[in-house]
Amino acid sequence: MEMEDQMESQKRRGISKEDLISERTGSLGCVGWILVILSGIFTALLFPITIWFCLKIVQEYERAVIFRLGRITDRKAKGPGIFFVMPCTDSFVKVDLRTVSFDIPPQEILTKDSVTVSVDGVVYFRVSDPIASVANVSNADFSTRLLAQTTLRNVLGTKNLAELLSDREGIAHNMQSNLDEATDNWGIKVERVEIKDVKLPHQLQRAMAAEAEATREARAKVIAAEGEMNASRALKEASLVIAESPSGLQLRYLQTLSTIAAEKNSTIIFPLPMDIISHFMKK
Repeated sequence: MEMEDQMESQKRRGISKEDLISERTGSLGCVGWILVILSGIFTALLFPITIWFCLKIVQEYERAVIFRLGRITDRKAKGPGIFFVMPCTDSFVKVDLRTVSFDIPPQEILTKDSVTVSVDGVVYFRVSDPIASVANVSNADFSTRLLAQTTLRNVLGTKNLAELLSDREGIAHNMQSNLDEATDNWGIKVERVEIKDVKLPHQLQRAMAAEAEATREARAKVIAAEGEMNASRALKEASLVIAESPSGLQLRYLQTLSTIAAEKNSTIIFPLPMDIISHFMKK
C-alpha cells in the first residue's frame, strides 16, 4: 500500500513510473559502498571458489531483478543468459515472462435487471515490466487473480441479462481494458479475457423456454392466418374468372374427375352442375 500511495502521489506531481524506479536505484551511501568493496575483496581473494556463487543463469523466458543491499541495482532486469552478482551483498528475484492463464471462479452476479446468474471466465496475462512486478506489488499473480474476480462482478453488474447473453465479446473487451489499466503499475499486461459460461437458474430457464415456445406458436398462427387469407383471395379471383365462362367450370369438373381416377379410388364422385339441380327444384 505504501508503494502504491507513493506511485499515486508521484503521478499527481507529474513523475513517471520510470522516474520513481530511478529514485529507488539511487546511491548506496558510504556504508553501503564500504560493504560492496569488502565483498569485492572477499570475492577476489577466494576467486576460484566464489566464482561459482557469483555467476547466475536465467532462461530465455526469464529475467532477474538484482537487489544490492536492498536497492535495485539497475533500471533494466538482467537476462537472458549469464550475469554476475556480488556475494553477501546481492540478491535477485527471477521473473517468468511467459503468458499465464487462469480460470476465474464462478461468480454469483446480480445483473442490472435484478437477475442472479453465475458467470466464469478465463484471463491471459504476462509480465511486461519485471522490475515493477517485483517492486510495486508483493504477489503480482495472486493480485491479478483477485482483481479479475472483482472486475468481472463490477462490469457484469452494469449489464442486463439480454446484454450479458448477446454481447460477450464487448464485455470481455471492457474487462480487458479495465484490468490492463489497473495492473499497469504492477508491470502486468493483460492480453485477453474471455467469458466461458453463463449459468441461469432452472426456473428462469423454464420461463425463457416457455416464452420462446409461445413466441414460436404465435408466429406460426400468424403465418397460417396469412396463408388462409391469401388462399381465400386467390379462390375469390378464380371464382370470378370461372363465372365469366360457364364452360370453364365444366372443364374444371372434368379435370377433377381425371385427378380422382388417377389415384385408383374405388369410389368416384360425379359433380353435377348447379343449373341441372335448379331446374328440378323449379319443377
